[in-house]
Amino acid sequence: MADARASCVIVTDGDQRAAGIVTEQDATRRIAFQVGRNTPVEQVMSSPVDAIADDDYLFHAIAAMRRRKLRHMPVIDGKGTPVGVLELHDALAVASGQMVDQIDRLTHDQSVRGMAAVKAEQVSVAEQLFDDNVPAPEILSLISQVNADLHCRVIDLALRNMAQEGVGAPPVPFAVIVMGSGGRGESAIGADQDNGFILADYDDADHRAVDAFFIDLAVRMTGMLDQVGLPFCNGGVMASNALWRKSLSQWRAQLDFWLAKRNQSIIRLADIFFDFRGVYGDKNLSAQLRQHVTQRMATAPPFLQDMHAIQSEHRTALGWFGRLRTHDEAAHKDRLNLKYDASLPLVETVRLLSMINGVANTGTLERIGALGERGVINRDEGDYLHAAFELITGLMLRQQISDFRNGQEIGYWLDPHELSARDRELFVDGLRAIEALRDRVRSDFTGSIF
Repeated sequence: MADARASCVIVTDGDQRAAGIVTEQDATRRIAFQVGRNTPVEQVMSSPVDAIADDDYLFHAIAAMRRRKLRHMPVIDGKGTPVGVLELHDALAVASGQMVDQIDRLTHDQSVRGMAAVKAEQVSVAEQLFDDNVPAPEILSLISQVNADLHCRVIDLALRNMAQEGVGAPPVPFAVIVMGSGGRGESAIGADQDNGFILADYDDADHRAVDAFFIDLAVRMTGMLDQVGLPFCNGGVMASNALWRKSLSQWRAQLDFWLAKRNQSIIRLADIFFDFRGVYGDKNLSAQLRQHVTQRMATAPPFLQDMHAIQSEHRTALGWFGRLRTHDEAAHKDRLNLKYDASLPLVETVRLLSMINGVANTGTLERIGALGERGVINRDEGDYLHAAFELITGLMLRQQISDFRNGQEIGYWLDPHELSARDRELFVDGLRAIEALRDRVRSDFTGSIF
């Protein structure tokens, strides 16, 4: 540290993964004049090490360091290998005062009440960013990150409570995954829970004890998330449901079963699952499962054809001659649903193309970019689809902020007459681009040109 003029050093294990960190404070408080020069570094390093992924957001790193009172945080890649060190004073130097204010509003104490305050601040921060013309997909990504962070903080709190109550520590490594819009990084303001557990494989003889621990943890996690503002999933897509709580081998077997016994119910379950991403715990578990899913789905055209057949009914709001089709039911008369009539047809179609082409990304824009790199869609198609997604999510976010401010239920319903002439023109163009992609995918999956 002295030779390199560094304020910390990262300690790695035999696989070059971050195992600990030694800082200047460690040197002065725990090493100097206290231990011999031949003392193993593992006896004085701070471990486990708090690290940030190299593709994570700066606000997330600053929030974590401020909340945990850290001056340094190792930056790691997808394999857990250190690629750098982020220092708090450097991060704050490039962050605007507004950004730090937003971080403070999204970083409260670890209590359930404190986390509920974080969730409540989401709308204010989203509105402020929207007014500053930040692209809507980036705001949805921020909302998703905050929700993922709430999962992490709730799990940490639940594990501490379980340890204090004598329940003990997790019997096997595990990962928490979020699915649906959260897995894509596209959570809207009113998102509910879609989560699950991946457990490291264990001996069948230990199942009763292992499952009992993770049932307890899942019930605590989902209950606290509901209290802080992420409501229970009405469809039961939560780790407290055994269907979404499995070992890595069991998840692989589950996917194989779905592919072999496909029907409408199974396809709907798989549709929720396919967009999962890990947000807590052993990231290697979620990475291994993602690799398995990507490889299996690239060689499962019959399953994807059946999925396409079900999703083919999900058309956009585009009618004849560029007219917009609205709903007739009294509660939403003359309105269209931005989720089901615009966003969902694009998300589903891009997902199908991504899976058949071996794309591992889960975000819609990431998938569009990856499909472009593979030559599956051309540059013009990619640009039109990117613009369509950005406009649709922008309209969705604007509507949800308005609903919240007016004390109405947060939803996706838009009166098309409220669109400006320019927004209406762009919206219709975006829907045309989505329908053009859907027509091409229908031809690829069914051989039909009509």
